[in-house]
Amino acid sequence: MFAKSTKILTSAIAVAFVLAASSSPANAGAEDLSTARAATAQFHQLDAAKAAGYRILVRDLAGITCIDSPGVGVMGIHYANGTLLGDAVVDPAKPEALVYQPLPNGELRLVAAEYIVFQGAWLEAGNTSGPTLFGQPLKLIPMGNRYGLPPFYEIHAWIWQHNPSGMFKDWNPSGSCTK
Repeated sequence: MFAKSTKILTSAIAVAFVLAASSSPANAGAEDLSTARAATAQFHQLDAAKAAGYRILVRDLAGITCIDSPGVGVMGIHYANGTLLGDAVVDPAKPEALVYQPLPNGELRLVAAEYIVFQGAWLEAGNTSGPTLFGQPLKLIPMGNRYGLPPFYEIHAWIWQHNPSGMFKDWNPSGSCTK
């Protein structure tokens, strides 16, 4: 009886150890968020972001740079890194764009990171399902989007500003494009 109980206990401990040691989707997402915060912490100053390659000021087809959706929320002003765009890599340490919102003093505040993968590059790399990051699927933005871009996958991570709609939602109702 004692030997059987010890064997069951040993098996239970081994299973618990394996479960604790293995990465769960929730843990992987948390680790990725920590990586994203650490990698983007240096970009609170726009000059540092520009020096690191985030020089492309994103405009929509109407020429708007601070992206918002009245009644829904705001994204903000996107600065993209041209060397990171166009590949089929989704890396929490290397967002393709940084998102800023204007402050009353005219400065910009870093609020989010955006990860972008063009659908064509993703499929050419042999992927058969859409990309995921932070334990979340990236959203497919089809042709005919407000930027005039070919279809692309994207996800915002509101790592520097709380988003009451959710950490990975596109629109943040607590943000602003006005100074």
